[in-house]
Amino acid sequence: MKNVVLGFVGTKLDLGQNRRWKPTVSLVQHPHFKVDRLELLYDSDFHRLARQLQTEIQALSPGTEVLLRNLDLTNPWDFQEVYGKLFDFARGYGFDDDRERYHVHLTTGSHVAQICWFLLTESRHVPARLIQTGPPGAEGDAPRLDLIDLDLSHYNALQQRFDQLAREYSDQLRGGIETRNPAYNALIDRIELVAGNSDEPILLMGETGTGKTELAERIYNLKLDRRRVKGRLVHVNCATLNGPHALAALFGQRRSFTGQAGTERSGLLREADGGVLFLDEVDHLGLNEQAMLLHAIETGRFYPLGADHEVTARFQLIAGAGRDLNARVALGQFRPDLLARLGMWRFTLPPLRDRREDIEANLIHELARSERKLGAQVGFNADARDRFLRFAADPATLWPGNFRDFGGMIRRLCTLAPRGRITRVMVEDEIARLQADWRAARPDDDFRLIAGVMGARAAEMDPFDMVQLAAVIRACREAPSLSAAGRALFAASRAKKTSQNDADRLRKYLGRFDLDWDALAARPEAAPPV
Repeated sequence: MKNVVLGFVGTKLDLGQNRRWKPTVSLVQHPHFKVDRLELLYDSDFHRLARQLQTEIQALSPGTEVLLRNLDLTNPWDFQEVYGKLFDFARGYGFDDDRERYHVHLTTGSHVAQICWFLLTESRHVPARLIQTGPPGAEGDAPRLDLIDLDLSHYNALQQRFDQLAREYSDQLRGGIETRNPAYNALIDRIELVAGNSDEPILLMGETGTGKTELAERIYNLKLDRRRVKGRLVHVNCATLNGPHALAALFGQRRSFTGQAGTERSGLLREADGGVLFLDEVDHLGLNEQAMLLHAIETGRFYPLGADHEVTARFQLIAGAGRDLNARVALGQFRPDLLARLGMWRFTLPPLRDRREDIEANLIHELARSERKLGAQVGFNADARDRFLRFAADPATLWPGNFRDFGGMIRRLCTLAPRGRITRVMVEDEIARLQADWRAARPDDDFRLIAGVMGARAAEMDPFDMVQLAAVIRACREAPSLSAAGRALFAASRAKKTSQNDADRLRKYLGRFDLDWDALAARPEAAPPV
């Protein structure tokens, strides 16, 4: 393929005043770069210099074809004029990528021309690589010539730095925790791309305690690092915005609205101007607030209470919701147009029970955080650590409060650890405490029914057995006798058996749990122990 170079005549450098070095002439003096055709753009005022360079280059390199192209510029420092004329030149050139390899010489021409060349090559309007030339480093050396390829994938070191930076941003969103869950890692990588490249609203869904608030803060910090925002993060818990003061808190209030001194408020949207507004628990907002919020998101303008004129606030929005917003739309409790606006980028954070491979990494993270707060090093005894990890990773441990329960458990253990060591007894006590809290908070009729019969032993049952035993207890209490309860419970299978002793089958089933018919039938349902 032929090497073709495009460039301006250097009205100062090509005069050779700098150590007799002429950048355009030096293009053909490099031993490892052959120039088959050199096309020089020049202004009519410098036609003589262009002809002189043409003669000099052809004498040094007879195999180089030198073409002079007239390009008159009224003002070579006018960006619009220079870019427009170079753009027209590029469109009418007729590049042939299959037969020729193109280069643009950046060393000559005004700074405006150099910028325009760069923009045209980067956008591929000029399908070329860039060339920079320089004078010889020492007497007898060849002039310097550097090729710049704008395809950054060719620069391994640069690409590695970009990849490292991308990993740092993803690690920042993970809070420095080495997560192993593939679905969560893919989610974080996608959020990193969206947060770094888009200013559209981001909606974070997930159960309570899955880390929506912390992730929102990390997204804000990433946007700050990427210079997508300059202002601060304003965190609003929408669950607290109830009643007549909700609109004033969000959108501000003028004194004229109440006529009382001290009632003027700027509003949280104004405080987020230039930054990020995080609306946590956005599903708790009232319909009036939702309508005004939608207008403010779409236009950047809104009316404070009591104001005759709109005010402006430009902010990026992150919303968090713990309840199903589609279900709330169906119930008429959430505006579908607001959900469509918030849901441009929607991400659902998985619960802890679906990320059990990340439990050990989060344990290390929570230990380090507790140590920073306590100012002392804390660690597990080997058997205590093993017991905690087995409990935490057990499929029967559902972690209803997710990382809120997980982190609270670790902080309590670290605070109470004697001499900085967490023992197995401490872990067992904390497990019992956590399970008791979950039982007390769980609106589970099956559990309350069984706990009323078995007491504390109910907490030791598998969920599978709990569902089955609850059905048996209810059948027994509704039946007049053990045999009648057995017939109701084994109605389908009893027809396939030669011996239909349903009472004996039921007696043996109850015996597995140390229960008998008389005590079960006579004992009323009670609430679980606290």
